[in-house]
Amino acid sequence: MDKTFQARRLDAAAFAQAGATLQGRELLPGYKRLTLDPAALGADSWVNWQARGEYRDAADGSVRPALHLVADAVLPLTCQRCLGPVPVPVHIDAHFIFMPDEASAAALDETSEDDVLELTKALDIHALVEDELLLAQPLVPRHAQCPRQVRLSAQDDDFDAATSTPPHPFAALAVLKGGN
Repeated sequence: MDKTFQARRLDAAAFAQAGATLQGRELLPGYKRLTLDPAALGADSWVNWQARGEYRDAADGSVRPALHLVADAVLPLTCQRCLGPVPVPVHIDAHFIFMPDEASAAALDETSEDDVLELTKALDIHALVEDELLLAQPLVPRHAQCPRQVRLSAQDDDFDAATSTPPHPFAALAVLKGGN
């Protein structure tokens, strides 16, 4: 890691101008929003990332400071079919263009294929990686083939007996009166 730049407080413009690179390998539990179930984490739960500063052509025709971010992780999610743990590999390869203020960033973001952020002297790469990994998660995580039989019905053998029509409360009175 370059000693001039810090991943938690990165001057994005200076980083782009230097064409610098930062990289990290951090334990997944350090990313709190990605680890809702700490018991599902394995010893090999890592987030690997690399950020490179550059200048990039923006959609408005200008050349702007930018960041190229690549990250990989295997996230411990819950299979939505069998409700068991499922490790999901997630990969990010994204470009971020920086604009001088929030209004111009929002305007350029409408037409840009790249993500557009406000230029800052305190960009937190750790938080950006976490945000991007959250966005890259599948909407419905699941095994290709669940390891155990998936129960596809809520009805069991006792269901019919439990839902049969109970006797009418006055049926016993009808018997006493000499009826049916």
